[in-house]
Amino acid sequence: MYIPKHFEITDETEVSRFIHANSFGQLVSLHDTSIVSTHMPFLFDSENRILIGHLAKANPQWQQIQKQKVLVTLQGDHGYVSPSWYESAGVPTWNYQAVHIEGIAESFTEPEKLKSLVDTLTEQNESKQPSPWKPDYAASMLRGIIGIEIAITSIQCKFKLSQNRSMQDQSNVQKQFVQHGHEALANAMNKS
Repeated sequence: MYIPKHFEITDETEVSRFIHANSFGQLVSLHDTSIVSTHMPFLFDSENRILIGHLAKANPQWQQIQKQKVLVTLQGDHGYVSPSWYESAGVPTWNYQAVHIEGIAESFTEPEKLKSLVDTLTEQNESKQPSPWKPDYAASMLRGIIGIEIAITSIQCKFKLSQNRSMQDQSNVQKQFVQHGHEALANAMNKS
């Protein structure tokens, strides 16, 4: 990922927080001679530098992923920035937050490890529901998925949040984002 210095985030705590908050992404790999991508949720183990998720067994992406270098992209809120929001001259652009994670993939089918993965993903997401659903499914259903564990080799984090603009321009962009329903992006600009 191309990252100008003023948009690069290197603080591991901030990067980890972003990954946990935006853990639905794209797993990109090669299959035969094609680049393939699956949109999926991930669990991030920052201490061991591992990403873990699962694919449907019917998805052929897993069949050639063993020991393959893969890319996972994660994205936060994003929004168009009009030059009309600036005090000084500018060009149309886009503000966003993104992380690119590279690593070596391994697939797994051990029922206990798959169950742990599914239960953890479920608990993580159900905890936000008013009436959380407790995992209650036939163990045989796990045979329909393949686990993917990625040993992370690099993490790149980019927060393009108008840091290259004046304070007044940044304030104007924030106000416009709030008016356009991008409160999360406006709030992220406060932290950059």
